[in-house]
Amino acid sequence: MDFQTAVKTCFDKYVVFSGRASRSEYWWFVLFVFLGNILTTLADAMIFGARAADTGILSMVFGLGTFLPAVSAAVRRLHDTGRSGWWWWLWLLPIIGWIILIIWYATQGDEGDNSFGPDPLGGGYGGGGGGGDVEYTPSRIPHVSGD
Repeated sequence: MDFQTAVKTCFDKYVVFSGRASRSEYWWFVLFVFLGNILTTLADAMIFGARAADTGILSMVFGLGTFLPAVSAAVRRLHDTGRSGWWWWLWLLPIIGWIILIIWYATQGDEGDNSFGPDPLGGGYGGGGGGGDVEYTPSRIPHVSGD
């Protein structure tokens, strides 16, 4: 999965906490959020004169807009490794929890279907193209057409 597809997928599955997310989907979206935070912080500094220690309006809007997609992608990533999404709450444990989660997010997902759904890479035993028998409904967030 490439950068653009990963970002689109994570926003399409805005609050979909079921299913699985591949490593590439998750880490491309993490890169998008990281770069977006840098750009909005710089824009806040240039437009509003906000210091790096301050949270500017653009940074807050970007953070609010990407929070739920980031959490749902993280939960789906945990599902891909065969873990419950409830493990996401480990981020509340400073350092130890963060290290454990980073290791799990970087770990290769289960090959083939697991209890959370078909393999997002389509390999293994019953995945067949990554879609399997499970259909995910995109969020009901309105899309503005370019026309």
